[in-house]
Amino acid sequence: MNLLTVENISKSYGERVLFTDLSFGINKGQKIALIAKNGTGKTSILNIMSGSDTPDSGQVNFRKGIRVSFLDQEPNLDPKLTVEETIFASDNEILQVIHAYEKALENPEEAEKYQAAFEAMERFNAWDFETLYKQILFKLKLERLDAKVGLLSGGQKKRLALANALINKPDLLVLDEPTNHLDLEMIEWLEEYFAKENMSLFMVTHDRYFLERVCNEILELDDQQLFSYKGNYSYYLEKKEARIEQVAVEQHKSQRLFKKELEWMRRQPKARTTKSKSRIDDFKVIKEKAGQRRKDHEIQLEINMERMGSKILEIHKISKSYPEKPILDQFNYTFKKGERVGIIGKNGTGKSTFLNIITGTDEPDAGKVVIGDTIKFGYYTQKGIHVKEGQKVIDVIRDFGDYIPLKKGRQISAQQLLERFLFDRKKQYDFVEKLSGGERKRLYLCTVLIQNPNFLILDEPTNDLDIVTLNVLESFLLDFPGCLIVVSHDRYFMDKIVDHLFVFRGDAIVEDFPGNYSDFRAYEDSKIIEERQEKALANKEAKNNSENQPKTNKTGLSYLEQKEFKNLEKEIEKLEKEKVEVQNQFTDPSLSGDEIDQLSIKLQEVIDTIEEKTERWFELSALLEE
Repeated sequence: MNLLTVENISKSYGERVLFTDLSFGINKGQKIALIAKNGTGKTSILNIMSGSDTPDSGQVNFRKGIRVSFLDQEPNLDPKLTVEETIFASDNEILQVIHAYEKALENPEEAEKYQAAFEAMERFNAWDFETLYKQILFKLKLERLDAKVGLLSGGQKKRLALANALINKPDLLVLDEPTNHLDLEMIEWLEEYFAKENMSLFMVTHDRYFLERVCNEILELDDQQLFSYKGNYSYYLEKKEARIEQVAVEQHKSQRLFKKELEWMRRQPKARTTKSKSRIDDFKVIKEKAGQRRKDHEIQLEINMERMGSKILEIHKISKSYPEKPILDQFNYTFKKGERVGIIGKNGTGKSTFLNIITGTDEPDAGKVVIGDTIKFGYYTQKGIHVKEGQKVIDVIRDFGDYIPLKKGRQISAQQLLERFLFDRKKQYDFVEKLSGGERKRLYLCTVLIQNPNFLILDEPTNDLDIVTLNVLESFLLDFPGCLIVVSHDRYFMDKIVDHLFVFRGDAIVEDFPGNYSDFRAYEDSKIIEERQEKALANKEAKNNSENQPKTNKTGLSYLEQKEFKNLEKEIEKLEKEKVEVQNQFTDPSLSGDEIDQLSIKLQEVIDTIEEKTERWFELSALLEE
């Protein structure tokens, strides 16, 4: 069933043509991602679809009677409303029923109103819907329903807009960078949510793991043309290579970046959760593998950065807390040459505060930070770039430096660096105010890199960057010989760039994990399995002990329930093994896009079954303890 048709739309700004005569459709059940370089019209297409912009020609047609929700990068929310009022401001009929019922609960003495509200809840079967929307708000950390929208941070507003879009349960959901401002836990929950919900999606995102696990079709806007790929991100990479080779277009730079990306995809497993339990437990092996990833990279750009002395960065027992919110508690660490550290953790656990303390823009409550005399920081923050009015792109970069020195007397000029980060010579003489949000982030990155630091600190550098730019940045960072600290929710990016992680757990707990993000997820998953096994064993022992007690201690389970309980333990163990076997199959580089899709579906079915049976196991376990 067709939900939306875009027919021959065109858009230009003055002499700058974004696209002409683009056409595509969205059918029920499709989960489509739109991929393109920054500044080539992705957001314009979304704005035209939402009606907030009009095409120069062409039209957008929606199927009658369907519900459509849009998530903008900068949501337009009423600042006077509370979180709860924003949710109930929707025209969703079931939400109105729930709202009326909650109002009736506030005045129980009005029996007629309460009875009418209760009957409406029954008639619309709104009880499950109420549970769903509260779960969504909880997962997106929006528990304070009375908070005013005007007092929320930018990230909280984005999450509220996302919650609003999900709660409306639309037939079609259109999303602009949905994973921005979400921490890793939220992103993984959102992936699972979209996998389970029968919702049609059209999105712009740079999160390649999200593309891999959620989307079943990729639309690429390249040189004002649309190319369709009926598969996920791995399938897109494979088929794009075939298209480039067939057309034989002279795109040496982008093709070289693409092939490097494809090599990495084939060399690394899609998910590292295939490691055996013993290897997950063996930190030394993980560390060796992390080091090997760096050795596998073939250096193309030999940067001649300033020499590092023996003392780099020492952190001595630093503590930091805000009222009722501890961030760090006597944290110690000494950095070595060439270290590449990723920082992960939920929003609000202190990641950015930690970076600010290191760079001196914030002070610890106790302890000290010792920086080596030869260290030159390059600090990319989330605040972005501030430029003078009327400045051109090339002028901005030259304010910070003219070149980056390379070995053997060579160098990269400011112009060449801009070209490497996809600013062609014509674009370099554009005024900065004409740049898109993603292009401004790209320019900001260049201003940090042109200063030739030997210690890079990057706070969410991947936000608003397109996939092509991410490939360029990854390539540059793999060539970078200095120390590196990265805060990012982009798991794909972290897997390629870092060797170990600082995991901010909250409550001033920071763990040092010697591996990348996939290694960490594999380790965490293994702990969950181990905890389940330990719990099962403990319950088994308790059951055996209870059997040796006098018969007066009667179990709370019937005979059939006892039998089911025993079988569940075996079934869950068998399913965990099947899950690992399916995950192992993803490492086969010869898999086609269709085979990857089938494996993804099978894996999700196994995971769902494990969750279902585990939940039942806990139910019976609780009865057993009564």
